[in-house]
Amino acid sequence: MKQLLEGSQAIARVITRCKPGVISAYPITPQTHIVEDLAKVNANGEGDFEFVRAESEFAAASIVLGASASGARAYTATTSQGLLLMTEVLYNIAGLELPVVMTCANRAIGAPINIWNDQQDVYSVRDSGWIMLFANDLQEAVDLHIVAFKIAEEIGLPVMVNMDGFYLTHAMAEVEIPDQKKIDKFLGKYSPKDFLDVKNPKTFGYLATPKEYMEIRLGLDKKIKNSEKTIKKIMQEFKKTFGRNLGFVKTYKISDARTILVSTGSIYGTMKEAVDELRKKGERVGIANFNILRPFPEKSFFGVLDNCRKVIVVNRAISLGAEGILTTEVKRVLYGKSKIEIVDAVLGLGGKDTKTEDIVGLVKK
Repeated sequence: MKQLLEGSQAIARVITRCKPGVISAYPITPQTHIVEDLAKVNANGEGDFEFVRAESEFAAASIVLGASASGARAYTATTSQGLLLMTEVLYNIAGLELPVVMTCANRAIGAPINIWNDQQDVYSVRDSGWIMLFANDLQEAVDLHIVAFKIAEEIGLPVMVNMDGFYLTHAMAEVEIPDQKKIDKFLGKYSPKDFLDVKNPKTFGYLATPKEYMEIRLGLDKKIKNSEKTIKKIMQEFKKTFGRNLGFVKTYKISDARTILVSTGSIYGTMKEAVDELRKKGERVGIANFNILRPFPEKSFFGVLDNCRKVIVVNRAISLGAEGILTTEVKRVLYGKSKIEIVDAVLGLGGKDTKTEDIVGLVKK
């Protein structure tokens, strides 16, 4: 049954049903309602998890690192400056190959201070070694969190689910929170593969000499790249169990499109309206919206470019002094393999409203 819920409230409910053993997070706008609702669930005895209050995001990330290394299913959430404060620990979690799941409620980074949405935060840590998923609507955000736990635990890597701050975290929408029994069956009982145990001592995160370090890091790179097949299998399994489709690239009116708009996140809805308007005027425009950034879905992206002559990358994160960060990713994939023209566009930074007419004007320009 669908329920009318605020985005953050929906995420708190689905996280509770995924049954983490330890949750630790520090409140920061626009993530606060997620951790606030999880704290209420814990206080009311409705969730079977330990909720650890932390004095900062760095501490929260360190707590879930320790919890995961000790064999518990672990979860945290953050945004913006909080995510950057976690950066050192994010690299450690990935380097230790721990299956932590995190929600990032995407928000601009200062200075100047800005609490509204763009995706500069997640793109700033894209190289940390986390699997990175993106939701374009609230139902997808709910579903991706269930998938995230299964991906993390099957592959042995941390997973970050990105959902646009305010547009998704604070919006009210009808969503289905899957049944507890179905989630239990899909995820299975958590059985950590490698964890700290006083009866079986191990060393985690030892000092790697120059002789070892490069091989270890390249091994992690290979593991992330090779995870694509497993992630695809899990998403197919999710569809069989819950009846909803999740994929690497969400497309719209792509079959005959000569121009394709490329982006990530909730701007997909605005782009759909723009494409409908442009189609009425004879413009053959479509959309390819990435639901995953790491590993980068090269094959899935190539699969939607059959008739395409131009790609317009709509970025909400910029590498200052260079270009939109997603543009760089797209150029890397297409370089030497295609003659498609690539156009770099940066819109919506700091929550600046991006309207249908802005997308239409961008295509016409």
